[in-house]
Amino acid sequence: MCDMTARCHTSSGACVLIGMTTIPPLNPSASTKPTASVTSPIERPSWLSTVVWPFPINTLFVDGPDGLRRVAYTEVGSGPVLLFSHAGQWSFLWRDVIAELSGGFRCIAFDSLGSGLSDRVPAEEQRLDTVRDVIGALIDDLDLRDVTLVMHDLGGVTALAAASTRMDRIAAIAAVNTFGWRPSGLMFRSMLWMIGGAPMRELDAFTGFLPKSTGTRFGVGRHLDRSSRRAFLRGMRDRPTRRTMHRLFQDARRNNTIYDQAAATMRRIGTRPALTVFGSLGDYLRFQKRWRQLVPNIEQRRVPRGIHFPMCDNPTLVARHLREWHKSITG
Repeated sequence: MCDMTARCHTSSGACVLIGMTTIPPLNPSASTKPTASVTSPIERPSWLSTVVWPFPINTLFVDGPDGLRRVAYTEVGSGPVLLFSHAGQWSFLWRDVIAELSGGFRCIAFDSLGSGLSDRVPAEEQRLDTVRDVIGALIDDLDLRDVTLVMHDLGGVTALAAASTRMDRIAAIAAVNTFGWRPSGLMFRSMLWMIGGAPMRELDAFTGFLPKSTGTRFGVGRHLDRSSRRAFLRGMRDRPTRRTMHRLFQDARRNNTIYDQAAATMRRIGTRPALTVFGSLGDYLRFQKRWRQLVPNIEQRRVPRGIHFPMCDNPTLVARHLREWHKSITG
């Protein structure tokens, strides 16, 4: 393990440890209740080699109800800040896009609590508020400015909610197959009800069918080799992680605070640059049309044959869209 440096901020109650680490394997049988005295940094597990994840792994400490929680995040590259936000699975989704963009951008991605390499948390903390608070802590404690939020899935409303009290730090938003408003319509709400329901949650917890299907070419696995697909699945191997994902979708049905905060951000986006990138086969809820209604100046791109994970379906094209768009808005 290399030396780490710590930075603490009493105003936010968070500490950051920066440096490359080596991480022990997750213990799927361990209790989901974290201890109050966890102060060691997250380390790289043996199954996550530097070949499949060639980036440093850093640790952000945030306050929980009964002690510290550890959040794994990656920071690589230099230049304008891109903060990649996702909730439900883990930051492996962004790997190939980060590799494409880190030559010209400061790329930051994180595993929300309960997922990936971050600490597992009890059911009462498996909420969108927790994801929002982690995003806010990253912005504050890394002192991020002129941030472009690159958001996917439930990382959309949570990032927008975090931005509601940090608008002076947000320069632009890029929505990748995500939404930023209160769910409406039978199909949308039924999808959240089905994925977030207890029967689906417990079935997935015991079988792992959803990560397995997500790891195929119809999910994140279109361009993953065997070792990369195996690593992606290991990050979602334990039952607490899989339950967390479903509880976040359950919370997405009714978390009015998150949607009120996201709406406040949307009202203040104004003429700030905005972009959507959707898979051509993945906009089944017509989110791009709604983005256009809410942000008339938004630029919109599609990924041919892309589905729900366009950054995995064609990372080179998604990176090019982000790079060219960012260049056009900054001159």
